[in-house]
Amino acid sequence: MSFPGVDYMDIDSLYSEDELMVRQTVRDFVDEEVLPIIEHANREEKFPNHLIPKMAEMGLFGATIKEYDLPGLNNVAYGLIMQELERGDSGLRSFASVQSGLVMYPIYTYGSKEQRDYWIPKLAAGEKIGCFGLTEPDFGSNPGGMRTYARRDGNSWVLNGAKAWITNGSVADVAVVWAKCEGTIRGFIVEKGTPGFTTAYHMGKFSLRASVTSQLFFEDCRIPAENVLPETNGLKYPLGCLTQARYGIAWGGLGAAMAVYNTALEYSKSRIQFGGMPIASHQLVQNKLAWMVTEITKGQLLATQMGRLKDQGKLKPHHVSMGKMNNVNIALECARMARDILGANGVSDEYPVIRHMMNLESVKTYEGTHDIHNLIIGHAVTGIPAYNPPMSAQAEQEATERAAELAKK
Repeated sequence: MSFPGVDYMDIDSLYSEDELMVRQTVRDFVDEEVLPIIEHANREEKFPNHLIPKMAEMGLFGATIKEYDLPGLNNVAYGLIMQELERGDSGLRSFASVQSGLVMYPIYTYGSKEQRDYWIPKLAAGEKIGCFGLTEPDFGSNPGGMRTYARRDGNSWVLNGAKAWITNGSVADVAVVWAKCEGTIRGFIVEKGTPGFTTAYHMGKFSLRASVTSQLFFEDCRIPAENVLPETNGLKYPLGCLTQARYGIAWGGLGAAMAVYNTALEYSKSRIQFGGMPIASHQLVQNKLAWMVTEITKGQLLATQMGRLKDQGKLKPHHVSMGKMNNVNIALECARMARDILGANGVSDEYPVIRHMMNLESVKTYEGTHDIHNLIIGHAVTGIPAYNPPMSAQAEQEATERAAELAKK
């Protein structure tokens, strides 16, 4: 049965015919290709690789890029794509987010013409899979503290360090890796099979099971000088990539929220208890459903305005922080309420609720935790940063030198 959508306040009237057509195309794909197989993939802890060529054929990778025969969609249409993919599963949306926002975006935006011409068509076609190496075992919310270090050696760069919690890491053909070097942070294109570059799966996850999550290791990994992203020079460049991904996550959270809300609504209308009445007739259940649809509606308005501002070039990183923080948080709360409404059935994967709930526990953390995004918003409204004070130039230099010494060892 086709997903009916969640539209309490005629939100669809805010979208163009083209935007609605894009959404319906992806909605049908999720209904027909994803939902029948995703619970099995989640059980088996495997990503459904057979969907990659279909997603590529639909133009879902790099969908906002106009060159290289790509769709050149606006950002609202892109957001609706992310919404529908995450309605299927967070792992599916994560794959598309990484491929588009964290691999194609930095190569397209910060790369040389040669890098763009080689990688963008292959990534768009799903012929090559990418990953994004920023988070480290000891540095998640503080990427500036990274210990991965690159040093120039003739016509090469030599990388040493490790990255953790990397989506697609063990299956990627190419990694966009961020490392400290020469007093700054730069991005590097590291291809699979490069000597000194190895990966390992993060196993035993209770969340994002239908997604590949990995560690990356670099031990005297030598890459050619032309593999550096020439326009990168500082922490703002990887953070700019994260802003792209967070924007998609804000929409994706709505998709998960819609999935669990619709499941709970239909279940409550068919579940008969207490005098032969459906549980949907009871006040406590209606209160939960009312909260869920209200928060989804508010999240839709927030995401749509974000998309319009993005298309106008007016969207700021702190706007995206609000969208990601709010929409993922309400999605997780919707999932918890839906699980409560379903009772014991809420923990069975006969229904999608528990899978979405577990996935959202990760989505709430990655690409900036809930609390960190609150601090970003707080900084924006007060003008006062509440983060740790920045290092002095001397302390930063000493930390860089220590990282270099560790890398040599």
